[in-house]
Amino acid sequence: MNPVSVVIITKNAGSVVGACIDSVRGLADEVVVLDSGSNDVTREVCESRGARFVETDWPGFGPQKQRAVQAARNDWVLCLDADERLSPALLDSMRKAMAQPAFAAYRFARSNRFMGRYLKFGEGYPDWSLRLFDRRFAHWSDDVVHEKVLCSVPVGTLAGDLLHDSAETLASYMTKQNRYTSLAASAALIEGRRVSVARLLLSPLVRFVKFYFLRAGFRDGLPGLVHILLGCFNSFAKYAKMLEQRRTGDQ
Repeated sequence: MNPVSVVIITKNAGSVVGACIDSVRGLADEVVVLDSGSNDVTREVCESRGARFVETDWPGFGPQKQRAVQAARNDWVLCLDADERLSPALLDSMRKAMAQPAFAAYRFARSNRFMGRYLKFGEGYPDWSLRLFDRRFAHWSDDVVHEKVLCSVPVGTLAGDLLHDSAETLASYMTKQNRYTSLAASAALIEGRRVSVARLLLSPLVRFVKFYFLRAGFRDGLPGLVHILLGCFNSFAKYAKMLEQRRTGDQ
């Protein structure tokens, strides 16, 4: 099997990173953890499981994940967040793929746990994630938020789910989303993207119709409804912040 480096970025992830590392046993040739200022037991948990722990600053999600990729000793890398873990089916798919890779990059579904339920419809699933790749043919974007893997080759699809097992409360989730929308608004303006009142109003509506009705988010019950409504509000908030920053800059 081709050797695979599993790379994880962390900050105060001591309560979840152990399960993440445990889930890649049988696949990982090494585990590299890139940490940005944890003051809990993250280091102890990682090192007790044989991971290589590297401390660094925080340049944003895309640059940090690319740093982790570059710190690996193998060309094949699997990039995970600390609150993610491989399902047994996905682990099996990866092992088979790495025995004789047909592609230089692979994507797979991510199932997000929200309000105690793994979402299977709407915006929360399949949430395709390209995370397993040969770094000679792919790399992370420079986006500080909403980062993505940029790939120059065809991408294969693997069976099984990546389980995003965040146990955060609604309050902490909304606090994080507030930070993300601020970063996204600033990045969009730097890129020269335009925003209008029409987009501010229509984007949340289009998003709701798409994910609640067309993508059957209603089948996830109350958690699905809340998840989609918060996504709609995030869209509204991003464009509102863009308008605010543009107006402030014009004064």
